[in-house]
Amino acid sequence: MDLRNVIVIGTGPAGLTAAIYAARAELKPLVIEGLQAGGQLTITTDVENFPGFPEGIMGPELMDNMRKQAARFGTEFVSGDATKVDLSERPFKVWVGDDEYRAKTVIISTGAKARLLGLESELRLMGRGVSACATCDGFFYKDKEIVVVGGGDSAMEEATFLTRFGKRVRVVHRRDELRASKIMQERALKNAKIEFIWNAVPEDILDGGTGAVTGLRLRDTQSGESYDIECDGVFMAIGHTPNTQIFEGQIDLNKAGYINAVNTRTNIEGVFACGDVQDTVYKQAVTAAGSGCQAALEAEKLLEEEGE
Repeated sequence: MDLRNVIVIGTGPAGLTAAIYAARAELKPLVIEGLQAGGQLTITTDVENFPGFPEGIMGPELMDNMRKQAARFGTEFVSGDATKVDLSERPFKVWVGDDEYRAKTVIISTGAKARLLGLESELRLMGRGVSACATCDGFFYKDKEIVVVGGGDSAMEEATFLTRFGKRVRVVHRRDELRASKIMQERALKNAKIEFIWNAVPEDILDGGTGAVTGLRLRDTQSGESYDIECDGVFMAIGHTPNTQIFEGQIDLNKAGYINAVNTRTNIEGVFACGDVQDTVYKQAVTAAGSGCQAALEAEKLLEEEGE
């Protein structure tokens, strides 16, 4: 069985940047792409804040460019999700289904996934009026009544994007002020097609027996009273959960499940973490890419110190 210098788990901007740097250092990285190859940017339309693209670039195109760049320098790719890891000793072991791969170092860039409310109706109506991705599903709500749940940057971004399609977009937030950055707040508050429902939390998603969303039951957080509003689509924008399930019990995680890393180094020598899987603050493509660069340089430095 081949012993790799580096295995990169995940292919968002962090993982692909790590692969580019590792490949250019002649480390011949193996990248396990994951089922959502390219990460969250593959379901993002316009990326306007990634340096070097003054007119912006489509998320999938940016990820495709990064992948081609990594491949150009000799990166090898494996499709599918990493299903199991053994980080207890070196060489580290990573499985994709029944296939086992071994490496001297591992770079974890598995990202994070959208958080849901946990309502039974939310899962039952997912894809039938409930969505966690405006860029994926917004097109289906032309001239419809849309609700976005959340109060952070992602909620403002989703709401603003959805005004391209919906007749009206209402943002439901549990407090009376937003958590979003000032520029995102201003953009949403100035948009004539966006309305706000303050101090409210969803209790249930309604379908009226039709099998598709017809409304939302809200509870007023101040009075405790419940009331219904009509809508055709409900978009969840309430944060993310890190994809660290397969690493639990093997690596140091914080209370929210993110990997604890200092300059991408984890508590296990030879294992590095980059991108949203260890970023609890910024969650930007450019910071993810930067940390991917760091992880590859750290892995190269370690291998060099060990005489590899």
